[in-house]
Amino acid sequence: MLVCDGCGQPLSSEAAAAAAAAGRHPRRTHPGRQPRCPLRAAAPGCDELRRQVEAAPPEPGPAGAECPLCGKAAGRELEAHVRARHGRLLGAPGTDTGNGEQLYECPMCSLTCTNIQILEEHVDLHLEEQGFSEGGNIRDLELAQRLQMEEDKWQRSEEEKREREEFKKLQRQYGLDNSGGYKQQFLKNMEREVDRGRMQPFEYHKRKAEMMECLAFGIDDGKTKTSGVIEALCKYYQNENKDVRRVWLSTGVDHFHSSLGDRGWGCGYRNFQMLLSSLLQNSLYNDCLKDTTLIPSIPKIQSMIEDAWREGFDPHGASHFNNRLHGSKAWIGASEIYSLLTSLRIKCQIIDFHKPTGPMGTHPRLFEWVLRYYSTDNEGGAKVVCTSKPPIYLQHQGHSRTVVGIEEKKNKTLCLLLFDPGCPSQEMQKLLKQNSDGTSLKLLQKFVGSLKKKQYQIVAVDGVLSLEEKAARCHASQVLTSEKIP
Repeated sequence: MLVCDGCGQPLSSEAAAAAAAAGRHPRRTHPGRQPRCPLRAAAPGCDELRRQVEAAPPEPGPAGAECPLCGKAAGRELEAHVRARHGRLLGAPGTDTGNGEQLYECPMCSLTCTNIQILEEHVDLHLEEQGFSEGGNIRDLELAQRLQMEEDKWQRSEEEKREREEFKKLQRQYGLDNSGGYKQQFLKNMEREVDRGRMQPFEYHKRKAEMMECLAFGIDDGKTKTSGVIEALCKYYQNENKDVRRVWLSTGVDHFHSSLGDRGWGCGYRNFQMLLSSLLQNSLYNDCLKDTTLIPSIPKIQSMIEDAWREGFDPHGASHFNNRLHGSKAWIGASEIYSLLTSLRIKCQIIDFHKPTGPMGTHPRLFEWVLRYYSTDNEGGAKVVCTSKPPIYLQHQGHSRTVVGIEEKKNKTLCLLLFDPGCPSQEMQKLLKQNSDGTSLKLLQKFVGSLKKKQYQIVAVDGVLSLEEKAARCHASQVLTSEKIP
């Protein structure tokens, strides 16, 4: 029995079967049977059937629905099944090329083709390209991260290198680079003088022997000392300088300047020698200084500071120098001077002018403090007041000097008188000349506008300490403090 492939009904003849196979399914093939719409429950005839199918809304069929043309279940994809399998019966446009070939559209681009295998290969290319792009993005990200890590590592390395160089520079600057101390620098500079023809070999050996002898006894050789300057200033102010209303001078002070052995780093030690030279002339301090009758050499002063540290003074400051000064070119400051003086039972204090107190970064409060220091207990009417006050140690970043007096001008301005260890003896000795016109005095004068460092510290001496007071100050120096102004 012949059966229609389209509807499954018996066919009357082979001609009808051929017609059905060719896509022609006339009503006479199945007499008395009206074609039904596969999407609606109606039997309007072939032409009407085609219009209804084409006009039917694109709703998916119910689950388990059966194709009315072939009887194969298509589920919710019934409409797509009918258009794909039976489109020729319905005349649905756009499903083939017009010559019976099926068209397949790429879901990722607008390409259409008639071979499903070619389409699959085409889609695979899309997927491979996408995967490569994503993988490439991942590799690019990894590369960027690696390059950034290398850049960060390089920057850290450069920063550490700069820090090491800066640290070494500071070590050299402050004499902590283990390059030797006073003795080594003295010999090296004398050798350089001989090489340049400025010193004869016999003089080199003579001065070397003198230096070794002084170092052995721990005393200064006195070759950089200038005495009598305070006395010369007292006479000068009494006879000259009409613009000065009053002037206060400290007790006698010897000036010491840097030598071949300490040039560039010895200012703190030289200022201590100046202060000590004044204290040795004051009988109030005889008992404190009974073991120090002569001005000590710089290496000896270094050993004295180390002794103060061993007694327990300023352990934090000692650790900064690794508890060692002797044999180095280490700079010292107000803290080391305070520890040394206190260990000798000399009463002193640190005053910290930690920020400017006037316009343009000046420190008028510093000048006012010095004026009170010298003028207290010296309120007489004399123009020149030679006090019994010791000089003042003055420290700022990179240098230190010694205050030996203060001027009060007729216009009420103040002017400090400073001994600078950087000033050579030849210049200081000009102040000793009786016929001085005051020009050399400018070496000592510093007005308010001349001191513009960010911070200044002074160490001022004010009497002697008992043993109990010394012990109390030693304990207090575990955390060394100062009086801050303002």
